[in-house]
Amino acid sequence: MTILKRRAVVHCRRPLCPRHWLAGRFSWLFIIVASGAFLSTLAGVAEQKPEKPYALIYGTVFGPDNRSVYGIKVKIRQADQKKARWELYSDHAGEFAQRVPAGRADYVVWADLKGCKASECKNLRQGTEVTVHIQNDERTDISLHLK
Repeated sequence: MTILKRRAVVHCRRPLCPRHWLAGRFSWLFIIVASGAFLSTLAGVAEQKPEKPYALIYGTVFGPDNRSVYGIKVKIRQADQKKARWELYSDHAGEFAQRVPAGRADYVVWADLKGCKASECKNLRQGTEVTVHIQNDERTDISLHLK
């Protein structure tokens, strides 16, 4: 027959017990060192990729009742090209935004209703294309009106 002895757990009742005091200090030291390493890593990532200048085409899609329309595919192409280079969708406020390279260029923006399955799309028809003139790194606001 074996008799197991229980060890008594001894806790320090003094407010500045050396064992607890050192453990607390080392945990704070670890947190400070770890956060410093994390922040230096973030700074290193930011230094590696300098952001290129860009222009922003920002717009809103409106329906025939002049209310914004959600989930409409918006296509953007350069004026001298035939195929769309960017495709995006309008958000819940009917808005969209696309970064384009900075510099002098013309872009054509239009709403594409092909494949739109929302109930709102049944009564909508294609609107006109909008030509956007970009001079440099600027924001241009437009609106697309569906019929």
